[in-house]
Amino acid sequence: MSCEEPHATPCSEVLDKVYAYLDGELEEANCDDIRQHLEECAPCLEEYGLEEAVKKVLAKCCGCDPAPVQLRARLLAQLEQARSGLREPESVVE
Repeated sequence: MSCEEPHATPCSEVLDKVYAYLDGELEEANCDDIRQHLEECAPCLEEYGLEEAVKKVLAKCCGCDPAPVQLRARLLAQLEQARSGLREPESVVE
């Protein structure tokens, strides 16, 4: 996903780090870069909102227990597949 606008931090880099950002696993300088990007870039903010909502649902369902490694990997793969589908241009049916 990209809004095609120039940013100090590229869209792809922000989306690659969004989970670490949500989990509070990034250094403050990286957090500042991501926050600034999300303030400037509506498509990334929309994507961030979706992923934040998924994390909240999982946290509510799983409580404080960490997700099993296989489940986490499967969910991340499915989210990446969905994200890739959003990046592909829509085909026009005539």
